[in-house]
Amino acid sequence: MNEKLFAALQYITPQHPLSRLVGKIANCRKPWVKNTFIRWFVRRYQVNMALAAQENPLAYECFNDFFTRALKPDARPIAQEPGAIVCPADGAVSQLGAIRDGRIFQAKGQDYSTRELLGGDAELAAQFDGGQFATIYLSPRDYHRVHMPYGGTLTRMISVPGQLFSVNNATANQVPRLFARNERLVAIFDTDIGPMAVVLVGAMIVAGIETVWAGEVAPCRGEVTDAHYAEQNISLAKGAEMGRFKLGSTVVLLFPKDANEWSSVYGAGSTTVMGQVLGRKI
Repeated sequence: MNEKLFAALQYITPQHPLSRLVGKIANCRKPWVKNTFIRWFVRRYQVNMALAAQENPLAYECFNDFFTRALKPDARPIAQEPGAIVCPADGAVSQLGAIRDGRIFQAKGQDYSTRELLGGDAELAAQFDGGQFATIYLSPRDYHRVHMPYGGTLTRMISVPGQLFSVNNATANQVPRLFARNERLVAIFDTDIGPMAVVLVGAMIVAGIETVWAGEVAPCRGEVTDAHYAEQNISLAKGAEMGRFKLGSTVVLLFPKDANEWSSVYGAGSTTVMGQVLGRKI
C-alpha cells in the first residue's frame, strides 16, 4: 500500500473506537485470548525475551503487562558521564535538530508549531524558541517504558485530546502537523539547563499512556487540562522511568536555546537504545 493511500484511509477510520476496543482486548486476562496475541506478537516482531525481567511471555497476566514489561536491571545501563542527555526509549530517531521560528520539522515538506504541540500555551512555547528537539519513534518490538533523558523536577503536566493517526514514517510524510494533532501528554521539567519538555504522543491502537506520578492519563477526553506540580517536589533522576505506552508510539523532547547539542552520530533513522548518550548539555 502506498503512503498516500495508507494516510487517506486513516482519516476515515474510527480512530478512537478502534483504539479503545484494542485496549479492552489488550487488558483481557483470559489465557486463551492473551496467550494467542502474545504468541503472535513475539513471533511477528521477533521480540527478544532474554532481556525481560520475566522471560516467559505467557507468564504475564494480560497483553498490556507483556507489552510494558520491565527489563533486567543490567539490560539498559544509563550513561553516567557528566552533562550527558540520554535516549529516553528504545526506538529510532524520526527527526532531530533546531526549533526554528517556533516550528519543529516533521518530515520533508511538513512541520508544526511548538505552541500547538504544547497545548496552545504561547508563553510556555516561547521558552523553547531557538532550542533543540528530538523525535523518537518506538516500533512495536521495542521496550515501551519511557525514561528521563536528563534529571529534573516536574512542574506541569498538560493533557491534550486529539486524533489518533499512526505515527510511523509513512504517516509522518503525509499527515500535516501529525504530532501536534494527535492525543498527547506534555510533561514539563525544571532542570539545571532550563525547562525540558517530554511529550508522549498517542497513536492509533495505543490503549493508554501512563506516568509514574499520576498513573494512566490517556486516553484524554474533553478539553486541554493543565496540572501544576511545582509544589509537590516530584524529582526524577536521569534514566529514571517516567512513563509508558500501552502499545507503541512517539516521544518528542524539547530543550531551550543554548542548553544542549545532539550527538553527531544521530540522524533521521538512527537506532536509539534507552540510556545511551543522545546529546550533551552545553
